Amino acid sequence: MSLVVRFLKNESGATAVEYGLIASLVCVAILAALNNFGEATESLYNYIETAIINAG
Repeated sequence: MSLVVRFLKNESGATAVEYGLIASLVCVAILAALNNFGEATESLYNYIETAIINAG
């Protein structure tokens, strides 16, 4: 019985879950930033391509 009580009071697994949630939120933020950066970079390359075509 004391083994079950000790197991239920153990909170070390909860810490690992919390770190996992924080890591997943950080990953989502990084992916969102990379997505926005990718769109901005594509716009820049399209602008440069148009400028080169019009100059020639």
